[in-house]
Order: sequence, then structure tokens, then C-alpha cells
Amino acid sequence: MMQIMIDIPSELEQDLIRQAERSNVPLQTLILQALRQIAQSPSGFTAQWPESVLSYQGIPDFPAFESYRDELIPPSEIELF
Repeated sequence: MMQIMIDIPSELEQDLIRQAERSNVPLQTLILQALRQIAQSPSGFTAQWPESVLSYQGIPDFPAFESYRDELIPPSEIELF
């Protein structure tokens, strides 16, 4: 078994301790579970948008972003030679 020591901010430490208490598991177990989850996911860490973002329908009275496309200033051309 490998032993690793890391320094974490006290704010994160307190968050982890509270989460461990809520989950009724030892802090070490909580951290090991998190590391296993990261290690076992195909790309290491996979972030997922929350459902509230994925299901967002927009505001009916708000103009679509694409309607402003013609007003955007095109990027300046870089002269290579």
C-alpha cells in the first residue's frame, strides 16, 4: 500500500470532514472513493453539466445569440509576410 501526504486548504478539509460525517464513512474512505471514481472513469475526470443547464430552454422574449452575429467585428487578419 502506498502512502501519500498532501496539503489541502483548511476550507476543503472541513468540507471533506462534513461530507464524510453526512455519509457516515471515515474520511480516508471518502477520499479513496473519490480517487477511485476519478481513476476508473475513461478520461480521468469527467465533468457533467447539471440537469438545470442541460434542460435550459432559454427565455422566449430574449433574442437568439445568432441574431447578433452580423454585428460582430471580424478578427483582424495577421500578416505573415
